[in-house]
Amino acid sequence: MDVRELTAETERRAAVPVLRQLWSESTPDQVLAWTGEDDYHLLGGFVADELVAVAGVLESNHLHHARQAWLYDLVVDEPHRGQGYGTALLDHVEAWAREAGCASVALATPLAKERTHEFYEAVDYEKWGYVLEKQLE
Repeated sequence: MDVRELTAETERRAAVPVLRQLWSESTPDQVLAWTGEDDYHLLGGFVADELVAVAGVLESNHLHHARQAWLYDLVVDEPHRGQGYGTALLDHVEAWAREAGCASVALATPLAKERTHEFYEAVDYEKWGYVLEKQLE
């Protein structure tokens, strides 16, 4: 799989249908907008010039924590799941984060996404706490 950063609007627009498989409640315009934010890096995995997986990452320093890469999105296009593309893309994200000087890769997933938790635990990600949030009106 060939992985490259998707920076042009046309490249990001091509990734929107894949991202909406993860973020179905978001409109295409909303997805396109956040993929264009300055600190957001959208990585695309290609097989024979076909986009099969995408990952969205943000480098950050949070107060007392070491620099980390926050993985907001990792999704493999549904017809290509189960072929190792998610693991390959995650490997690339980790290498990208190391090169950027990050000490870790972190993410949050909903409690109900047990298969997602199993995927990350199988590649040595550890649960170490909770992400808590309160919706504000």
